Amino acid sequence: MNVVRLVHLSDLHFGAKVDLDQIVALERLIPGLQPHAIVLSGDLTQRARHGEFQRALAFAEQLRRTAPVLAVAGNHDTTWWRSPFGVLGDGAKHAKYRRYFGDPRSALTIPGAVLVGALSSHGLAFGSMTWNLRDLTVKGHLPGAEVDRAAARFREAGDALRVVVLHHNVRRGQLSQRMGLARWKQAQRRLAACGADLVLCGHDHQESVGQLEGGVVVAASGTHTSMSRGGRPTVFNLVEADGNAIRVRFLQWERARRTFAPAGEARFARTPRAGQAPVVPPPAAPVQTR
Repeated sequence: MNVVRLVHLSDLHFGAKVDLDQIVALERLIPGLQPHAIVLSGDLTQRARHGEFQRALAFAEQLRRTAPVLAVAGNHDTTWWRSPFGVLGDGAKHAKYRRYFGDPRSALTIPGAVLVGALSSHGLAFGSMTWNLRDLTVKGHLPGAEVDRAAARFREAGDALRVVVLHHNVRRGQLSQRMGLARWKQAQRRLAACGADLVLCGHDHQESVGQLEGGVVVAASGTHTSMSRGGRPTVFNLVEADGNAIRVRFLQWERARRTFAPAGEARFARTPRAGQAPVVPPPAAPVQTR
């Protein structure tokens, strides 16, 4: 298997909060990274307004000149107030998103990889409810049907890299100490069982990388706004995978230079599938940050 290279961005929040200097830098930098695909893991907008979606779409179209783009909807992209608790159906919640970005459950196949978008952003919904009032419309949940759809695509994937993309962070945020998903243990079990090698997410506004039980790698990207967790510099992810390993490289915003620079990486062995001989790579490198 040749190397598959993915640029992973999240939480752009086009609108009042977006850092346009970072957007310009990304447009300049990404073509030189030579990705095979680019992932936008939700919260493309701040208030799900038409002008914000239009600017996000212009950015995505610029990225498509370099590589195919897979985007998913975040909680900020969901007009949940049009159908709270789904009383008018789910279509109204994502009507604006669909107008600009199409199906929020889209998928992308490229040589060496299959990427499946899973919808975790449902706004005010029974599945996303917790006992904490601050979670209303913020938390997400991962229905079984979303993971089943990914599993069905993966059964036809052969030895390709299998990637699930969703918005809400699957692992606990290091600084926030918050999970993005209600019923997160159930969601983790579903993701571990669906055949994924890699999960890409965001929402927490802090980069992170780790593994679920069974070896599934989970990488969260940061935010390109003034709302980075703890006031830390923004980081986005460059993922490289081959038949032996998955490597996640962090690229950190350097405001003085108006560019992104390497800021550490982590490497994980690919988990062998049934009938595949195990490969023993060098030990995984610890996550490093500046």
